[in-house]
Formats: sequence, structure tokens, C-alpha cells
Amino acid sequence: MPRSILKLPRNTVTTHPVDRSPTRKPIRGGSKATTRWPQKVDRDNRVPASAGQRPQRTDAPDKGAEDSPTGARVADQPGKTARPAQAAQPARPAKSYPPRGIARSTGVRAAPPVRVAQDAVGEPLPAMLESRPPPAPADPTPPATAMPEAATAGDRQRGLAKEPPRLSKLVSQLALCSRREADEWIENGWVTVDGVVVTRLGARVSPKAKIEITNAASQHQTASVTIVFNKPIGDAAAPDAGLAAIATLIRPDTHWAEDGTCRRFQASHLRGLAVAGKLDTEEHGMLVFTQDGSAARRLTGGGARLENEYHLRVQGELSPDGLQLLRHGLSLDNVRLERAQVSWLSEQQLRFVVHENRKRQIQRQCELVGLQVTDIKRVRIGGVSLGKLPPGQWRYLRPDERF
Repeated sequence: MPRSILKLPRNTVTTHPVDRSPTRKPIRGGSKATTRWPQKVDRDNRVPASAGQRPQRTDAPDKGAEDSPTGARVADQPGKTARPAQAAQPARPAKSYPPRGIARSTGVRAAPPVRVAQDAVGEPLPAMLESRPPPAPADPTPPATAMPEAATAGDRQRGLAKEPPRLSKLVSQLALCSRREADEWIENGWVTVDGVVVTRLGARVSPKAKIEITNAASQHQTASVTIVFNKPIGDAAAPDAGLAAIATLIRPDTHWAEDGTCRRFQASHLRGLAVAGKLDTEEHGMLVFTQDGSAARRLTGGGARLENEYHLRVQGELSPDGLQLLRHGLSLDNVRLERAQVSWLSEQQLRFVVHENRKRQIQRQCELVGLQVTDIKRVRIGGVSLGKLPPGQWRYLRPDERF
């Protein structure tokens, strides 16, 4: 018996063609408009849709039509009214700004700078303020924030007036000298401003003033001074406390009469005077005051290697090898001391020559070998010795002396 073959009916639905054109991969970072997509075909209306757009039906109602069985517009249907059109928004008014130089919040014009006049000696005269009335605003309506009536032109000034230069600065520029020398000339009365002698330090004058310097100032050569002072025993004054303490020690009446420098004491010699080479409270003898920065560095600098000679009065019994230990071999605070020159001056006097002397260093050295120091005096620093200078008096450093 032959097999029966089942035959299916042909599909009567028409198959729509599909675009099989090759597609391009979209470029990374590119816009959608540059991407080519396959063209879509609307199966209902046979209308191809453009790239990037959704296909629309041709028989769809218009956008203005509402859901109705006929698809007619609302305006065309009887019994219904159209929505009123929205009114156009009014344009924003343009911003208005005040004229240049007038504050937006207060409406006040800025005041001009204050003019300050000076007399010949640099004393400022009462300031003459020029206040201008504020101009009438363009808008007659008052501003929202008004300035208090108590405000004056001085409150509205911008910045402070520039002060005139000091007289010492102008003198140093005119005579090509240092400011310290200029102050000394002014203090001695050798400078005149517009014919008036000015002796006040720190005076300010006008740059246009006529400044004259006498011949005595040009013949006077100022040099840094160094003073050697013999500190007495038990002097409670603290020379490193400041200028006031130094002035109690360095006075014209305590100047040594046998000073061979023939220099006359002046008040300017105390200006900038500093102590170099301090002494402990129980020590006395040579003390140095100087205005020379290089001399101060040689005396007190970290690398100072100047010899300091001390004369000591001691009591007690020295150990057998005590003198050798004082010269070299002792340590203080776990620090080995440098070599020193130690010798006997008499049965109760020792001579010490050291390059450094920390606080009570020599006294502690003597205690380690069985001696007790009852008096200690410094007699020399470097190549400068105390000599015959009496206690409590001072002298100038001679030209042939140098630390």
C-alpha cells in the first residue's frame, strides 16, 4: 500500500521583502545621525521609515484631534470650545547701573584722598579735607539704603596719606653716609632744614625742603668704638640687660683719666653698644663692649678661639697629679675638656689660659682635684689685656690693639 503524502496549503499571506543591505557598526563617540541603520518598512501601509525616525501610520488622526470616533478636531465638533491660547510673557526690563564712582548700595560718590601738609621739621599740620557733595541721582526716588548723616568725609577716604621721609634718610642720601652717622650729625646740631637747626631724631621733612650740613660734620669721621671695662667684685649690675644697664656703667665720670686714645665721650657711643664675653656673677675683671660686629663675632662666635686668661685664688690641698689633670684629662657632664695652660703664680694663686669657659667650668675643674676657688678674675682676652685699669672704670680700645 503506497504511503499517503500530506500536502499543506500554500501560505496566502504575502511576505514583505526585508532590506538585507549590509549594516555598518556605529562609530564609538559618534553622533546618531552618522550611524546607518537598516531601513524599516511599515507592513500595514507599505511606507518606508526614514533612518532615526519611528514609522507613523498614514491613517492616524492628526495631532490636534482628540480621541473621538471620527477623528475630527475639537474645534470642528459642535458643543465644544477650543482652549484659549496662552498669553505671551512680558519682556524683562534692562538692568540700570549707577555712574562710575558712585556706590550702588548707598549712592554716594567716593571722596578724594586727604592732603596732609608738613612744616619744615616734619610736624604734620591739620589735614584739609575736601568733601564734594554727592551728585543728584538720575532716579528721583531715594535709594533703599541711605548713608547715616553722622558719616564724614574722613570716614569715606580711601587709604592713608603717605608719610614724608625721615631727615636721617635724606641726609644719608645727600652726604653718602650711613644712617647712624646721619643720626649723629642731627643729634650734634650739624644739620639745618630751610635754615632751622633740627636736633630731634626721627623727624620727618618734606622731600622738597632745603637741607644743609655744616663743615664740622664733614670733618668728623665716625668709627665703631670698642670699650674695655673693669668689672668690680660683687657688682650686681647686669651689663647684658640692655642700654639702660650699660649707661649706668659707661659714663663720662667713670672714664679712665689715663686713657691714651684722646677720644672724647659722646652719647652716640652708647648707641648699638653690646656686651661681648660675659662674666659669671662671682667673676670680675675684663669686660668688653663694642659696636663693631666683626669684633663681637670674634669674641662670642661659635668658632671663637681667642685665649682667655684668668687669675684664681684657691685654697685646699691639690692631689699629686692634680695639676696635670687640670691641664688635660678632665671631663664635665660626660664631655672631655680641651687642653688648657695651668701654672702656679704663688702658693695660693693659679693662672688659667683656656679657649672656652662654660658656666663655672674652671671652678668645677678645681673641685675635682681638691681645690676650692675663692676669687676669679679675667685679665686678658686675645691680645688685649686689662692692664692698670682700675675697677669700675673704662677706656677705649687703642688703635694698636686688636682681638
